[in-house]
Amino acid sequence: MTLRTGIIGNGIWARDTHAPVLAAHTGVEFVGVWGRNHTTSEALVAPYGARAFRAIDDLLDAVDAVVLAVPPTIQPELAVRAAQARTHLLMEKPLALDLTGARRIRDEAAAHDVAGLVFLTSRHRPEQRAWIAAARAHGGWHSAHASWLAGLYDPSAPRDLSDWRQAKGALWDVGPHALSVTLGVLGPVHEVSATRGVGDTVHLAMRHAPGSAVASGTAPSSTVTLSLTAPVQQSLFTAVGTAGVLAMPTPLSTPRVAATTAITDLAAMAASGQRHHDADLEFGVEIVEVLAAAESSLELGRPVGCDELRATG
Repeated sequence: MTLRTGIIGNGIWARDTHAPVLAAHTGVEFVGVWGRNHTTSEALVAPYGARAFRAIDDLLDAVDAVVLAVPPTIQPELAVRAAQARTHLLMEKPLALDLTGARRIRDEAAAHDVAGLVFLTSRHRPEQRAWIAAARAHGGWHSAHASWLAGLYDPSAPRDLSDWRQAKGALWDVGPHALSVTLGVLGPVHEVSATRGVGDTVHLAMRHAPGSAVASGTAPSSTVTLSLTAPVQQSLFTAVGTAGVLAMPTPLSTPRVAATTAITDLAAMAASGQRHHDADLEFGVEIVEVLAAAESSLELGRPVGCDELRATG
C-alpha cells in the first residue's frame, strides 16, 4: 500500500532532503507541502508536480503521514495537530525544547494510534545503525566518548536569541545526535553532570543504567562534548569495553539515504501496526529528558538525575 505523505515546513531540509526522497520513493506518494510562506512552498513542489497547500488542515486531510521539517519551537503544536488527525509522523530533532512538549507529542501519538519516528541521521544511516545495533548487542561496555562539533557561530559574538539554535546552543542542536548514539550503545542515562566551555560548548559526564556494563552491578559512564562555536567540525563516537576500543564508522551515506530509510520504516510501521522502533517517539522523549537534565545541571551547578525529571511527568 502506498503511503500518501506530505511535508510540514519548506526550509532547507524540506527542499534538499525530504522532498526529493519522497518523490523518488516507490512506496510513497508525495502529495504536497504546507509552510507559512506559500510562495516558497510552491517553488519547492514545482519540480515534483506535488501540491502547495494553503491550509495545514487541507494537507492533513489529504495524507496518511507527514514529515515535519520545522524548528522545535513550533514542532510540538504542529505534531499534536497532525497526531489528532491520525497522521503518522516523521519528526525533527529534538522533539521539543522542554519535556512537556515532547511528552505531549508522544502521548497524543499513542492516544490516536499514530506511528512516529525521530529523524536522527545516525539511527537511520544503514552503516551507522548496523554498527550501533551490533555494539549494543555485544554489551560489556566500560565507557564511551562522543564529540559533535561545528563552527557555525563566532564564540565572541553576541547571541541572536530569536534564533533557537543560538538561544539554546549546541546542547539542544547537536546534542540529540550525540545522545542518539551514546544511548543507543550504553543504554538509558541515570545521571548527568554538565559544565560550560568556550562559546556555547557544553561538556556532559553521564552515568548509565547497569544493563550494558562490563561487569554485573556496575554502571558504564560516558562523556560528551558539544559545540556550535568550535574551530573545526567533528562527529565521532568511541566506546571502550570487552570488545576493545571501537569507533563508529564515519558516515558513508548521505542524509537522503537516511531519510529514505526513515520513511521506509515509517511506512512499514503504518502498515503493520508496529509502534516500537529504535528511533521512536519514546526514544525522542528519552533524549529530551537527558537534555533537560543537562540544562538543569548547568543552572544548579550539580549532577541531576533523570529520575528527578521523570518524576515530574
